[in-house]
Amino acid sequence: MILVVDVGNTNITFGLYRGKELTGTFRLMTGTPRTSDEYGMMMLDLIDHYQVGRADLDGVIISSVVPNVMHSLTGAIERFLERKPMIVGPGLKTGIHIVTENPKEIGPDRIVDAVGAFEKYGGPVLVMDFGTATTYDLVNEKGEFVAGITAPGIKISAKALWEDTAKLPEVEIRKPASILAQNTVTSMQAGLVYGQIGQTEYIVRKVKEEAGLEKMHVVATGGLGSIIADETDVIEVYDRTLTLDGLRMIYEKNTAHA
Repeated sequence: MILVVDVGNTNITFGLYRGKELTGTFRLMTGTPRTSDEYGMMMLDLIDHYQVGRADLDGVIISSVVPNVMHSLTGAIERFLERKPMIVGPGLKTGIHIVTENPKEIGPDRIVDAVGAFEKYGGPVLVMDFGTATTYDLVNEKGEFVAGITAPGIKISAKALWEDTAKLPEVEIRKPASILAQNTVTSMQAGLVYGQIGQTEYIVRKVKEEAGLEKMHVVATGGLGSIIADETDVIEVYDRTLTLDGLRMIYEKNTAHA
């Protein structure tokens, strides 16, 4: 079994794999400061919930966009799980060749998504991740990461509305019954959700146009991706476990001959 760990700006997501089968997932909030002891005890409790012991783990792989979490987290894995984690970054085999102007600028989370999408669906593929930020990354038929677009995520936009205006309340992010909103809450929901749908459809269309790729796979993932995927036909598939699957694939590529 392996443990994959995706450290995002909002959540740390853990996945347990037995071979290619995802047997369990759990999440912790990223923004809560924790010691390595706290991470360690939580991880032991959580894997025990799935009847997995330390001896069952062959390895651990981490993708992180939050550097200040890594010292405590990696220390916890080494001490409590007795495994040295593989960390997504330079030197690891991914199968994806980054051909943008500055490959070092591409975050590990985007590389992991690109690996998962290319391996599962083939290229060319546009993979979008509806997380804290909304990202759109294009991988061509040769497995080259050729372009990436970054936009504010739905939650960031929502937070800006209710924190930077005096009278707008915090609302649940969901699609209202109609875009013809008649109260403050549904007005905000309509702007947030339909605005994201419109952005998605326009960006997909422009990527196809400028890349000359009318036929390409369009794959979405991320916490709020299902809301958008259900409301537009430009998204071919919503893949909830894409990032975790990508981490597993990278681990396998780097341990195949170990």
